[in-house]
Amino acid sequence: MYIVTCYYIQLLPASTRPKIMENKMEHINPGGLLKNPAFSQIITTQGNGKTIYIGGQNAVNENREIVGKDDILQQTEQVMKNIEIALKSCGVNFENLVKLNIHIIQGQSAFGAFQVSQKFIGQKSNPPIITVLYVAGLINPDFLIEIDAIAFKPEK
Repeated sequence: MYIVTCYYIQLLPASTRPKIMENKMEHINPGGLLKNPAFSQIITTQGNGKTIYIGGQNAVNENREIVGKDDILQQTEQVMKNIEIALKSCGVNFENLVKLNIHIIQGQSAFGAFQVSQKFIGQKSNPPIITVLYVAGLINPDFLIEIDAIAFKPEK
């Protein structure tokens, strides 16, 4: 003889469930590492949410035209516009950026590109992590810069 006991579990709506992990992004700039207002050294994400990976963006607009041939400033402007479009399509903005990987053709001005990007990123108390690399070339010889990005969208 077997005795079967049934338990009825009522699933609670998300708003009434206990929070196991708080959704957050934490910016860490530990002692011993350079502190710079332009970028963070470490960012951790925790909780429920979506990590967004944006592939390398270059200065091509929606009409497949290269914007700013031979001009790093115009190309950076177009790249940042492309990243902004990608972020918005995922329901986030530059505040949600975790990391930027920037590839610049050797001989171009990283400082000029940085100044243009600041129009989009702005002066934040918690800026994203940024890696900048000088490279010999990109997939198209007319491209002077390419940026890929990672963002985090916490669940509400």
